[in-house]
Amino acid sequence: MPKPLSLSFDPISRADEHWKQRWGSVPSMAAITSIMRAQQILLAEVDAVVKPYGLTFARYEALVLLTFSQKGELPMSKIGERLMVHPTSVTNTVDRLVKSGLVDKRPNPNDGRGTLASITDKGREVCDAATRDLMAMDFGLGAYDDEECAEIFAMLRPLRVAAGDFEES
Repeated sequence: MPKPLSLSFDPISRADEHWKQRWGSVPSMAAITSIMRAQQILLAEVDAVVKPYGLTFARYEALVLLTFSQKGELPMSKIGERLMVHPTSVTNTVDRLVKSGLVDKRPNPNDGRGTLASITDKGREVCDAATRDLMAMDFGLGAYDDEECAEIFAMLRPLRVAAGDFEES
């Protein structure tokens, strides 16, 4: 996918200037616009790396989660909980991984209504290869060093706590 032509100015700074003139200074507007643009950039870069493996970043995250589990399998409900996505999204993601031969599904013997998703050997191979490629491109964050990445993580953590992602201990 070709990169769009670069602008000769920062459109978010320009919008911030116009915002200040019309409604006054609201630094949170420039911050959220920057975060949303960064998310678009990162998702496009990461998806481009995992696409040759038949993955999207969401499918990659599900594979990684399964590799982290003790037995390589988790209930669908746990996958949704850990990835913080709606059950319908989990079903769609896992079903696509099943079609690709990267994950198997079976009834959960501990829950008559539940389903277990388990990573296959092929899924582990694909996950490992995609991970190597993502790590080689620093997950799209090569413009930052390790310390700056830690700062970004720390800076966004209070937002995640306030949203109820987890209880800070």
